[in-house]
Amino acid sequence: MSPRKDVSEERRNQIMEAAEEVFNAKGLSKSRMEDIAEKTGLSKGTLYLYFKSKDNLIIAIFDRIFGGLFKKDKPQSIEKFSAVESIRNFTDEAIKDYLRVLYMFPVAYEFLALAFRNGTVQKALKRYFNDYMDELIPIIQIGVDSGEFRQVDPNEVALAVGAIIEGTILLWVYDKSRVDPKTHIRSGIDLLIEGIRKNK
Repeated sequence: MSPRKDVSEERRNQIMEAAEEVFNAKGLSKSRMEDIAEKTGLSKGTLYLYFKSKDNLIIAIFDRIFGGLFKKDKPQSIEKFSAVESIRNFTDEAIKDYLRVLYMFPVAYEFLALAFRNGTVQKALKRYFNDYMDELIPIIQIGVDSGEFRQVDPNEVALAVGAIIEGTILLWVYDKSRVDPKTHIRSGIDLLIEGIRKNK
């Protein structure tokens, strides 16, 4: 008999939390389902009732941490604010979310490396990337249509915003003494906004 929905969700969360600890301690490649089973106190067979493979578990964790970053209530930011304000609001939300999950970035970058050879991981990343772009492109298009921005390609600007946010986080990994994600993401976005604003 399958577990009740609330118990099932609680058990999935328990497994994912244990897996996060194991992955952070050992890395993705060296972690085994046996390690996660031991951490949870569950049998390996029970783990497979909830996750068919280690890859499925990795993707579930990635979705839980990063998949929700751009799934907020979107319409009001476009309707209530200018395009510049909306981009800054988007940036501030992204910064808050990234700072909340920085502890998982060692695992996240291993996950990115998997994407080069794992089609399932590539699909998960593509979903995440499309959420990102689907949030930004309409904001930028409104800025162009309203005359707030020059006649720029919204897709290109959205890619640039993403590059600033993701790239700054990566630079922070390189040298934490020189890069402050909160400060430098905002300053990078401000420079980009100044570059696309329409001269009055």
